[in-house]
Amino acid sequence: MADQIHIEQLELSAHIGVPEEEQAEAQRLAVTLTLEPRRGFGDVRDELANTIDYLALSRGVQEVAAARPRRLIETLAEEIAAYILSRYPVAQVHVELRKFILPDTAHVAVRLWRSA
Repeated sequence: MADQIHIEQLELSAHIGVPEEEQAEAQRLAVTLTLEPRRGFGDVRDELANTIDYLALSRGVQEVAAARPRRLIETLAEEIAAYILSRYPVAQVHVELRKFILPDTAHVAVRLWRSA
């Protein structure tokens, strides 16, 4: 198995939903990211420049989510994956995006895997 960086349930805020009334207020979402860096941890040599700055990445993902309204969480999940792959040295990313909208459920989620 390749080395991985895992970010569990990063809180996001986004205007998202099909009906207009659902988009009226920003909703709480949570994203879990698993990143496979291009460089293995054995090559990091205790230097941030040799790995992925997960604080900067997390803030960037939050900005992507807040940037504009969307109808579907599938769309936002794709945009998050594209953002990460275009800006960070990642060979592969797994995105699980959770939305807390349906009654009688913990959450609804979409999952995707994308490669550079």
